[in-house]
Amino acid sequence: MAPALGVTHLLAFTLTDLAPSFRVIRLSAGPTLSFRVERYSLVKDMLRTSRRARSIGSVEYLSPPLLVLASFPPPGPNTPPHLSLVVKTFQTLFPPLAPQSLSLSSCRRVVLVSYNADKGTIDFRHYLITVKPYGVSKRVQRVLDGATAAKTSSSTKGVLDLGNEKDVADFLLRKRGEPGPSSDGYESAASTASSVAGDDADAISLVDDYVGRNNKKGTKRAVRLDEIGPRMELRLIKIVEGVPGKEGSVIYHEFVKRSKAEIVAQKAEHAAKEKLRKQRREEQERNVQRKKAEGETGGDKEGDDEDEELDEELSEDGKQEGQADYENEGEWDDEEEISEEEEADYASGSDADGSESEDEPEKPPFKKSKKSKR
Repeated sequence: MAPALGVTHLLAFTLTDLAPSFRVIRLSAGPTLSFRVERYSLVKDMLRTSRRARSIGSVEYLSPPLLVLASFPPPGPNTPPHLSLVVKTFQTLFPPLAPQSLSLSSCRRVVLVSYNADKGTIDFRHYLITVKPYGVSKRVQRVLDGATAAKTSSSTKGVLDLGNEKDVADFLLRKRGEPGPSSDGYESAASTASSVAGDDADAISLVDDYVGRNNKKGTKRAVRLDEIGPRMELRLIKIVEGVPGKEGSVIYHEFVKRSKAEIVAQKAEHAAKEKLRKQRREEQERNVQRKKAEGETGGDKEGDDEDEELDEELSEDGKQEGQADYENEGEWDDEEEISEEEEADYASGSDADGSESEDEPEKPPFKKSKKSKR
């Protein structure tokens, strides 16, 4: 059902006694990559510990994330083949980018997969793309954020308190580290223009409209990545051909190393199993075709037999109903009422009949319909 439903991969997590395991299964023919989760952090852990944590809704998940592969060795003769397969698996896990048709507003998240050559592990990170105004100091941004929070919420939470300031300039232009509003020092224009997201290297000009307030095409904005989790440190354990239940030969194993003779024997064993599976499948298809042909030829005969059986059942039911009616005719009903004239007529009639023939059986008395009681 995977091709019909458009499902390309299965991500399966299993909790073992040693550590959680993570499998990436490529449908429908494999391969299957098995990882061991060395360390991990859930989304709720990231939101609890981060200073700039923010919860996201379902809108951000409507579009696929951007994939970034870092620190993987370039493909070449000296590159281990299992790393090239890992890179290919993560690339096919997400849809490819099409710069001609890509919309800027659909780029909401980033997935970072980096390889740590010293430890032999793979780090998985998940970020949310945040766009902030450029050229606005942090204090001005706090004023703007407080005004936005006051409009969207009825509570006073998030509103900036300037009750201890003599003038708003004391708050906006004071140098960092100066405690009181009586200080004469003010920030310069250059320091005021510093971005809340960093220096000039973080600033870009938007090539198209982006989500958020005043993020129009051509405006200068600062881009920041906020980690939202989950975070995982993975170690590749095994790569197997096929999918679970139809596994083939082992392409790579972290702990088990086989000789060339063992690899050849393993391939021959899997080839024999695949041949036997193919023969059974062909035999099953032939049996299905044979049963269909037999059902088509024997369909008319079965229909005639069913009609005959139905006629016999109907005739038997009619006989049984007639016999039951005949038996019920001779039954006496104690609740029936017979008048005296009817009794006299019946008595005279019975004497006349008795004189004619003594062999005839006695007829039941005349029945009178029951009176309806209302």
